[in-house]
Amino acid sequence: MISLYFDPGTGALIVQFLAAAVAGVLLFYRTVLHKIKSIFGIKNKDGDDFMDDVDTKEEQK
Repeated sequence: MISLYFDPGTGALIVQFLAAAVAGVLLFYRTVLHKIKSIFGIKNKDGDDFMDDVDTKEEQK
């Protein structure tokens, strides 16, 4: 029988790796999907970017 020992540092490293992997896959998927949509000219009805609603000083002039 092989007994494995994971100390808290190893467990935290595994959790951090899994969280980073999930975030990386989601970000990659979102970026690729956005580029494919932009190639075909497809836009979302509610807007592509949440920063579109923010007025900058240049736009207010």
